[in-house]
Amino acid sequence: MVALFNYCLRLGDTTHILSHRLAEWTGHGPALEEELATANTALDLLGQARMWLSLAAELEAAERDEDELAYLRDSHEYRNYLLVERANGHYGDTLLRQYFFDVWHYHLLQKLGESAHAEVKAIAQKSIKEVAYHVRRSTDLVVRLGDGTEESHERMQACVKANWRYLGELFVDDEITRTLAADAVIPLHASLWTDCYDHIQATFQTATLELPEESDAFHLAYRGGPQGRHTELLGYLLAEMQYLQRSYPGAKW
Repeated sequence: MVALFNYCLRLGDTTHILSHRLAEWTGHGPALEEELATANTALDLLGQARMWLSLAAELEAAERDEDELAYLRDSHEYRNYLLVERANGHYGDTLLRQYFFDVWHYHLLQKLGESAHAEVKAIAQKSIKEVAYHVRRSTDLVVRLGDGTEESHERMQACVKANWRYLGELFVDDEITRTLAADAVIPLHASLWTDCYDHIQATFQTATLELPEESDAFHLAYRGGPQGRHTELLGYLLAEMQYLQRSYPGAKW
């Protein structure tokens, strides 16, 4: 159960941190429709984070609930992937980061929906209904901006370069994923690469964006977000996200 606990933290932390990043756009979106869509995606991810962290709390059986796991851990205890803690940048940066995550997330949830673990399977089957919309939306927007004006194309190409090196970490297996895959609880993350790469390649062809070398995606793959080694950006994010809970420990709404 230790491996599954840590994997649930990995997915819970990843969706939670990305949810917070997207929520930072509230009141600052480029258009009302886009701001609402981004906020709704953030809420979807927050709900998924709660399910994963609730399962983690159940597996840990240490009298910590999902709120304590979410708001009362320090940065080195977080297990999210580095991609999602990156700063929002401009809206194109946020969309490209979201697109890369959505493609991976969708293919992962498809496989988790066949998990031998009943609760993992249930969470995945519930979440994929939301994520199917996420990936359609982000794919459409990448195409529209990539194949839009000269300026939007140049900006999106720069976004690809900035985010590509963080993509590979999502597909790296470690002792935790290999242990769970051996028990048919999850797929090996490396097995998701081909389908995800094909999806990205097809999108970029339509968006007239240049696809970087595959090997460049794994440039930062072993820095270790899932092992608790993060960029300084996570510390600033947590300081804001955890402020209320740490200022008023045990407070209830």
